[in-house]
Amino acid sequence: MGNGSMKHKHLKRPERHVANFSISYSGNGKLLKDPALGISVSGRADVLRSKVLELERELKRKNEELRESEHHITELQEQLATQTKAVAELTEELQSKCIQLNKLQDVVNTQGGNSFHSSPFKMAQRLNQTVSDAFSANRRRGAKEGVSAEPTTRMYDLSKQPRFSFEKARVRKDSSEKKLIADALNKNLFLKRLDPQQIRDMVECMYGRTYQQGSYIIKQGEPGNHIFVLAEGRLEVFQQNKLLSSIPVWTAFGELAILYNCTRTASVKAITNVKTWALDREVFQNIMRRTAQTRQEQYRNFLRSVSLLKNLPEDKLTKIIDCLEVEYYDKGDYVIREGEEGSTFFILAKGKVRVTQSTDGHAQPQLIKTLQKGDYFGEKALISDDVRSANIIADENDVECLVIDRETFNQTVGTFEELQTYLAGYVANLTRADERRQAKRSSCGLLTNELSLEMIQLKEKVDQFPSSSPFQNLEVVTTLGVGGFGRVELVKVKNENLAFAMKCIKKKHVVDTKQQEHIYSEKKILEETCSPFIVKLYRTFKDSKYVYMLLEACLGGELWSLLRDRGSFDESTAKFCVGCVTEALEYLHHKGVIYRDLKPENLILDGEGYIKLVDFGFAKKIEAGQKTWTFCGTPEYVAPEVILNKGHDFGVDFWSLGILVYELLTGNPPFSGIDQMMTYNLILKGIERLDFPRKVTRRSEDLIRRLCRQNPTERLGNMKNGINDIKRHRWLNGFNWEGLRMRKLISPLKRELAGPTDFSYFDTYPPEEGHPPDELSGWDKDF
Repeated sequence: MGNGSMKHKHLKRPERHVANFSISYSGNGKLLKDPALGISVSGRADVLRSKVLELERELKRKNEELRESEHHITELQEQLATQTKAVAELTEELQSKCIQLNKLQDVVNTQGGNSFHSSPFKMAQRLNQTVSDAFSANRRRGAKEGVSAEPTTRMYDLSKQPRFSFEKARVRKDSSEKKLIADALNKNLFLKRLDPQQIRDMVECMYGRTYQQGSYIIKQGEPGNHIFVLAEGRLEVFQQNKLLSSIPVWTAFGELAILYNCTRTASVKAITNVKTWALDREVFQNIMRRTAQTRQEQYRNFLRSVSLLKNLPEDKLTKIIDCLEVEYYDKGDYVIREGEEGSTFFILAKGKVRVTQSTDGHAQPQLIKTLQKGDYFGEKALISDDVRSANIIADENDVECLVIDRETFNQTVGTFEELQTYLAGYVANLTRADERRQAKRSSCGLLTNELSLEMIQLKEKVDQFPSSSPFQNLEVVTTLGVGGFGRVELVKVKNENLAFAMKCIKKKHVVDTKQQEHIYSEKKILEETCSPFIVKLYRTFKDSKYVYMLLEACLGGELWSLLRDRGSFDESTAKFCVGCVTEALEYLHHKGVIYRDLKPENLILDGEGYIKLVDFGFAKKIEAGQKTWTFCGTPEYVAPEVILNKGHDFGVDFWSLGILVYELLTGNPPFSGIDQMMTYNLILKGIERLDFPRKVTRRSEDLIRRLCRQNPTERLGNMKNGINDIKRHRWLNGFNWEGLRMRKLISPLKRELAGPTDFSYFDTYPPEEGHPPDELSGWDKDF
């Protein structure tokens, strides 16, 4: 039995009989029979022969039918290919028509109740005259708006830094309730992507809220601040008083409000008395940050214990941490086998493993030692191919290892030899950096003396204006842009032909949305910035209603409106735009600044058609190796790590650059849902699942996909070669980077300007209605 064979039991038969058949005819044509069995055998051959011929004819007929079917399938496949091509063409045409329809709809909305009852010719004239006035009072249809949670750090009032106590936020509940709440959160399309520990912490901190029949849990149009789980009762969802749906018990809802300050898009009404579990945004964000920071610190301590890595600077360690993957093993599983080749380094994050090794005189490998949490093995694999000298075997269930392979390590932080070279010059670089900081040399020294002189002269001029009365010396020419924060006005110095852009920010709106930190950050970053690809800040002012930023006037128009009118850009135009943005990001990242709100709406053209970054409301300066946590950006452009509150750094700008390339080439961002949560869920599914339109070439598609990797450490621009990897990408082969930096390239977007106050390339906006209330809390004392 050892060889896998099996003896069959034979059935016992009373008598065995072997028949002799004679297949022939007797002389009289009668069938012959086997006398023992009584079976007629004569003539059977003719019957069988006839049956074979019949089957052959049937087989031939079936073969003909099969050939006809295959031919028909081929025809259908050709028809399908033709129809697929036609659908693709119609889809592109539909997208173009949608753009045109949006423009016409904007015009209709702008005209209010006035319908076009004139002749088609007159109506066309009127459309042509008003197409540039195609926006409502406070919002441009189709323009993407940024969103932001409240910043978690402050630079304007350090005495009131927010603090969070998880223990104080916990609410007692029994285990059955915890399980039901956790199940409800894990059923949610967005929340199920969070870390299990974060879900557990959310459950711990949710607290009970009851509502009477007829009351509203959520009201459409009001700001949201909570996520809810329905525990008892019946809820219904209404939009504009129209019933949309009901909410089942143990379902989570309202999750967008825990990401950032948003207006509720529907109402939720209690049809009976209900009980819910709730969690507010501040607690949620602190849970997300606390969990991620704790894990990062733990991983950093693990890495510091590794002799090969302990001397690396923080930014390199952070890169390695972001590359670490978690692998799980149960008792008896081999993590490493003796004698196999390996290229993977392991850190034991949880559990115990046994180390065994073959030795002379023993048939079986012998136990050498036991490793526990914090121990590591396989570090030689980061340097070169490593033949494993021992077995590593899980000694209990649910052993957790942090893993990084050599290829990822080399691409992200460099080879071991490169790191040694890097470390050799690291201390010297630190010394030089300290000297530069002490000297406080301006970054403008990198530019020409002529530009620096121009900046100095303009700043000296506007410094003479009163700090609380800017319009004593300036007059408004027109409005260049509007938003929830306020307006951007084109202003000129009275009695002079000198123009600026004045950003007027409503102080009350800033306080209501808790964006003081972002306004201060924008001011500080722009004051320290001097790049031909970034808008210049000359002076700030304040009064009781507004804080003001006096900026460089770039009158070539907004890239967004130009893209809107054209539908999409050709490759050469898109490359020029990407070149300008890449130069701006390289400059900012070198200064430790993350931009965090890249999109066509924040790109503006100067008089030469060169692109400049504007609106630094979400920009933030961070230290090397540091992460930041505030959810901010524009929904279609935010990176996965921002949505999941994992902490983010410079990698988010490279993700946004990939989205920008896609939008420039197609006219629309790749991820866009019917609401913001759907957009976020599409982003979390990843660019890998996206089919690109035909107009996107293979090289540009490759660039987009490599910029939009889910793991930020794998994104082009965020690896060991930095932004040079983007500049060297095949899509940008032959691009004149030096000509761009020296502003010698002729921009494909250059438009003629009649003078320093020519605003003809901007949309027209209605005047502001009323005045905002005074805001006198004093948060803006340093403006």
